[in-house]
Amino acid sequence: MIKFLTKGLLRDRSRSLFPVLVITLTVALVVFAIGFIRGTMNSLFLDTAVILTGHEKIVTRAYNEESQLMPNDLALLDADQLIHDLKNVNPDARIHVKLVAEVGVGTVAAGVAKGHADVVLISGYDGGTGASPESSIKHAGLPWELGVAETQQVLVANGLRSRIVVQTDGQLKTGRDAVMATLLGAEEYGFATSALVVSGCIMLRKCHMNTCSVGIATQDPELRKQFAGEPEHLVSYFMFVAEEMREIMAELGFRTVNEMIGRTDVLDFQDADDHWKAQGLDFSRLLHRQESGDADEPVYCDRKQDHGLEKALDHQLIALAKPALDEQEKVQIDLPISNANRTVGAMLSGKIAKAYGEDGLPDDTININLTGSAGQSFGAFLVRGINVKLTGDTNDYMGKGMSGGRIVVCPHPESTFVPEENIIIGNVAMYGATGGEVFINGIAGERFCVRNSGVKTVVEAVGDHGCEYMTGGVAVVLGPTGRNFAAGMSGGIAFVYDKDDCLGISFNDGMADMEAVTDPEDISLLKGLIEDHKKYTHSTPATEILADWSAALKRFKKIMPRDYRRILEERKRRVEEGTERELEAVGNG
Repeated sequence: MIKFLTKGLLRDRSRSLFPVLVITLTVALVVFAIGFIRGTMNSLFLDTAVILTGHEKIVTRAYNEESQLMPNDLALLDADQLIHDLKNVNPDARIHVKLVAEVGVGTVAAGVAKGHADVVLISGYDGGTGASPESSIKHAGLPWELGVAETQQVLVANGLRSRIVVQTDGQLKTGRDAVMATLLGAEEYGFATSALVVSGCIMLRKCHMNTCSVGIATQDPELRKQFAGEPEHLVSYFMFVAEEMREIMAELGFRTVNEMIGRTDVLDFQDADDHWKAQGLDFSRLLHRQESGDADEPVYCDRKQDHGLEKALDHQLIALAKPALDEQEKVQIDLPISNANRTVGAMLSGKIAKAYGEDGLPDDTININLTGSAGQSFGAFLVRGINVKLTGDTNDYMGKGMSGGRIVVCPHPESTFVPEENIIIGNVAMYGATGGEVFINGIAGERFCVRNSGVKTVVEAVGDHGCEYMTGGVAVVLGPTGRNFAAGMSGGIAFVYDKDDCLGISFNDGMADMEAVTDPEDISLLKGLIEDHKKYTHSTPATEILADWSAALKRFKKIMPRDYRRILEERKRRVEEGTERELEAVGNG
């Protein structure tokens, strides 16, 4: 072949020269491109290390003590705070974190354990509700067996297994499934689809359509009459599951569940290994039995997480607010606060919610004055009846999940900075809040009022992404906004004092419209909130705006989602026609 090609080239050199040159040039360009790309990437990595990261890293003593942190832990810092918030509002609750069985799930589970979750749920790729699209219930992730095995090994290897419960789900149906999960490392199991089938589900897969013909996933009173499930059916089913599990445990020689957690060495996979479909597969990593490095460290959960609740400032607040909790008497509390005090007000709010339900206490029952710099999640899950005034500043997540009460943040009277020119609260304030009032004498960070669903608030200015995904409530901004204001906003109203007529640059008009404030109801609402803001914070911008109200009103812009406006107009029409009450009665069923 080589001789043939050589003769062909030599026979007609002029015609052969061009293809040779083209091939040579192409190869040279490819080599050059590969070298250029590699050189550029190496240079980029070097510059990043030298310029951005540096040759030395300066860390706090606390961070250095947690030097075993894995890369994924950094992404779980917010989860750590959320777990802490939830544990504060209800100390008796177990905090679960659900993870999809996927490559690297063990590393994430380790971060979850360090974040002080009580339970980590490894969810397999099978399952999902009847409302789930097929793309979400088929092969979304990996089998739970792989996820549980990896999680068990990583947790044991890092000395974390004893402080967190491992739970799994994903089409568990039998006692054998529960035993398999236990041997791989789980100690709790989730049964969902099988329990529904026992209750009468026939898998119509239209749970989201309110047309379930067996009366399980529906609010239709006629269809609900078809429900034939009985509690005894479920009791019998789980008794059989437990009985099968006991029989298998007896065959294996285990007396308790704890004894067989992580005992992959008793699994017999010889038949599967010899099967022609499994030829060439290596099960050693999946079935590896990870031994604990510490003899006193078990391979199952035997202790509770330390959530650090004993350090919470709320213990003092609860003690001082006892007359209000017991007899609904008005109380006044004055205390200092530091940024080590996280989630202040949540534990007190949880006590009120347990005692008085969602109605809380009468307005202005508990009045709290705090002085200093508050930590994250200040006023989280605040309920009706609590008023908190912070003289100082606070970090991220202020007012998260609040459903009532009032939060006021003002700088200290002796501070030298101008409030309306300086940030006084952190990012993501009022995240998911459903009610209450918030007045801030200063600038808020990014994502102010993200997913706000009911809070009425006034602030001097906000950072980027203000009112992002907002679904309800009223936000008044007395100054400039950052980029991307009102992105994804589907409900509620925002009023912005556009003094320099530049809001259009930062406003995201994808779902909302911007207009002048002309409606009498809007004018009354806006003025009332600014008056309250002046009353509680002594804000200079609020004072100046109210001093020349007629001129200032012309500079205000109203931001309102288009679909939200349409819904309000439709509801108003129905009320006028007298049909709204009838619709509500039908909806309440």
